[in-house]
Amino acid sequence: MSILEAGAHPPAAPAIETIEQSPTSIVLGPLPDEASGSMAVAQSLASALEALGANKLRAFLTALGIIIGVGAVIVMVSLGEGASAQVQQRLARLGTNLLTIQPGSARGPGNVRTGAGGAPTLTDQDAQAILKQVPGIQAVTSNLDAGNVQVVAGNQNWSTRVQANGPAVFSIQDWEMGQGQAFDQTDEDSSALVCDVGQTVATNLFPNGDAVGQRIMIRNVPFTIKGVLASKGSNGFQDQDDIILIPYSTGQLRLFHQSFVNDVYVQVASGQDMTQAQTAIEDLLRTRHHLTGTRPDDFRVQNNNQIIQTVQQTSDTMTYLLAGVAAVSLLVGGIGIMNIMLVSVTERTREIGIRMAVGARGGNILSQFLIEAILLSAVGGVIGILLGAGASYVLSKLAGWDTLITPQSVILAFGFAALVGVFFGYYPARKASQLDPIEALRYE
Repeated sequence: MSILEAGAHPPAAPAIETIEQSPTSIVLGPLPDEASGSMAVAQSLASALEALGANKLRAFLTALGIIIGVGAVIVMVSLGEGASAQVQQRLARLGTNLLTIQPGSARGPGNVRTGAGGAPTLTDQDAQAILKQVPGIQAVTSNLDAGNVQVVAGNQNWSTRVQANGPAVFSIQDWEMGQGQAFDQTDEDSSALVCDVGQTVATNLFPNGDAVGQRIMIRNVPFTIKGVLASKGSNGFQDQDDIILIPYSTGQLRLFHQSFVNDVYVQVASGQDMTQAQTAIEDLLRTRHHLTGTRPDDFRVQNNNQIIQTVQQTSDTMTYLLAGVAAVSLLVGGIGIMNIMLVSVTERTREIGIRMAVGARGGNILSQFLIEAILLSAVGGVIGILLGAGASYVLSKLAGWDTLITPQSVILAFGFAALVGVFFGYYPARKASQLDPIEALRYE
C-alpha cells in the first residue's frame, strides 16, 4: 500500500526565506506573516533603496523636478521675506506705536476747502493735555516744520528741512546720535540756539571736518551744532538724513513765530491698545476744541502701526504669490515621479508576482513602492533646500538683493516635497499592490 493510501502526508517543503535579486529585482526577507511591523518597514526601505540604487541616473533625473521646485520655492520666499524685513525696518525708523495728529482742513473764500493740515487748530497745549490726561501715553511732542530752508555754514550752503520738536522726538521717532549729543530739556526750557543735524546735512555743509560744535545760520539766526544724527537712510519717500532738529521753544520764538503747530507726535506705551488710545485722544481733542454733536473733527489722527500692517500684508501677499509660482515646478516634479513609478511597476511586474507568490501581502508591495516615491521626494527636497540657500546667498552677495531664509520656509518647502511624493507615488504603489500574482508571474 502506498504512503498516500495509508493517509500519510508528503513531507513539507522547506519555507522559502529569500530570493536573490538581480539589479532590478526585489529583495525578500522573512515572510510577511513572520515579520513584525518594524521589520516589514525596514525590509521595504532596504528594497526601495536597492531598487533606486540600481537605476541611479533615472532616480536622479526623476528627483530633479523636486530639486528645482524646492530650490525655487526657497529662493522666492527668501527674496520676499528679505524685502518684507527691509520694508519693516524702514517703516520702524519712522517710529513704532506712533500716532500722528494733524490739523484738519480750512475753508477759504467761496467755501473752498484746503487740504489736510490747512486749518490752524492744533496747539502745544493740546499736546501737553494728551500727555497728562490720556492713559497709556509714553511721550508726546509738538512739531513745527518750516519745510525746506536755506542753511549757511561758512562758504557752504544747503537747502534742507528744519523741524522744531521737544526732546521726546528722539525716542518717538527712533533717532540715535552718531556724534555729539542730542538737545535736552534744559535746552528746551532755555530756548537754546542749538541743533542736531542729519548725516546728509553734515556731509554737505562740512565735507572736510567734524560738524559737532560748528556754527550754522538758519534764516540768519546762528545755531551751534550739538550733535549729528545716526543715519536712517531713505524711507522710500524722502531722505530721512536730510534734516535739522531744533528745540521746540527755540523754533517757536526765533524762527516760526506762531502759536499753532503742524503736527503732534504721540508714542503709546508698549503693550497698550493703540485703537483705545486713539479713541481717547479724539474724545479729548473734540472736548478741547468744543466740537459737539455731529460737528466734524478739525483734526486727523494717523496710526503708524496700521500703515506698517498694511505694507506687511501687501508684502506677505507678494511672498505667497512668488512661492505659489515656484510651487508649480514641484507639481511638475511630482508628475515625473508618478510617471517613473508607473514605468517601474511595469518593469518589475514579474518580480512583484514572485514576491506575492511566496507570501508577500499587498500592503508590503504598497509600502515598498510608496517608500521609493517618498525617498525620491525627500532626497530631492534636501538637495533643493541646499541649492536654494546657496542661490539666495549668491543673490544677496552679487546682486545686492535682501534675502532672508526662515525656518518656516524650509519646513514648508520640505513638507510640500514629501507630500508630493506621497500624493503622486500612492497610485503607482497601489497599482502594484493590486496585481494578480498569477498574471504577474506570466508577465514577460
